[in-house]
Amino acid sequence: MNIAVLRLADPAKAFYNACTELHTEDASCQYFKGAFRERFRDVHSDQYHYMKLKTARQGRKEGPIEFADRCKELAQRVISKVNDPIAQQIHRENVDRMCLASFVGGLAGVVCPEVRYAHPKNLRGSREFSARGGRG
Repeated sequence: MNIAVLRLADPAKAFYNACTELHTEDASCQYFKGAFRERFRDVHSDQYHYMKLKTARQGRKEGPIEFADRCKELAQRVISKVNDPIAQQIHRENVDRMCLASFVGGLAGVVCPEVRYAHPKNLRGSREFSARGGRG
């Protein structure tokens, strides 16, 4: 925990300094993690993350691979968490399709039409195709 405290950045360090119960000797590592997870949890709704994924566009200084990584990160926030492994797999496949659609739809530049015409089956294939500059 001492190493974690030393590595805290600005807002987390301010939270730690203000939270006196984290400074006690009996504060466990689990309590420490839980306090930070609760304080810095994502406050946006599922709909917010879905719209961010759906409307994602490649930035001017963002390469196709960086854009694909951003789409995957947004997709991870959309996926539902369920206990049933089959249902979880179905959710994951749906989110993968949404991620691919957002990536292909949000691509910019010369590679964009070539990736769209290639009809990639997954995000990995479209990333590799766009990284090669659209050359199949």
